[in-house]
Amino acid sequence: MALKSTVFKAQLAVADIDRGYYADHTLTLARHPSETDERMMVRLVALALNAHTLQTECGGDATLGFGAGLSDPDDPDVWLRDFTGRTRLWIEVGQPEDKPLARACSKADRVLVYCFHHAAEVWWRGLENKVSRLDKLAVWRIPTAASQALAGLAERSMQLQATIQEGTLMLSGAGGTVDVEPVRWK
Repeated sequence: MALKSTVFKAQLAVADIDRGYYADHTLTLARHPSETDERMMVRLVALALNAHTLQTECGGDATLGFGAGLSDPDDPDVWLRDFTGRTRLWIEVGQPEDKPLARACSKADRVLVYCFHHAAEVWWRGLENKVSRLDKLAVWRIPTAASQALAGLAERSMQLQATIQEGTLMLSGAGGTVDVEPVRWK
């Protein structure tokens, strides 16, 4: 019998001071049986860091949500689609290979990767030359200590506050506060 995803609910209040974006998001996260709390929370952080694109890129005429992720390798972990159905933003979490990233770049206006594992540096050294030609791609590194601390905020029902100021995200919930300062690699 196949294992089912575990459903998590999150009330996420985003205050992006850097971009003047303030909004509440009601989110449902389906955690795949093979997904860790750490990876699921990095998905949520990626959404919070890019929530401003609803206004800055689409003027509010779009939908930001979670894709099938691990359940479907041809679907992003997080996406932004405008009301014409065009994928404006495709976000992958983890350490994807170059060919899926090239396919994503052909399907979306922008592609972001948020890598977070302790072996991310090794992954990036092997991938950097292969994706250097992908102009639509940006790669961000979430520090390992921060991604591991994010797992401590995971609860089946979460009330979270995300404050973004000077490029740093402060995520607060019942389990405490975690500062996340992504580092741009590409």
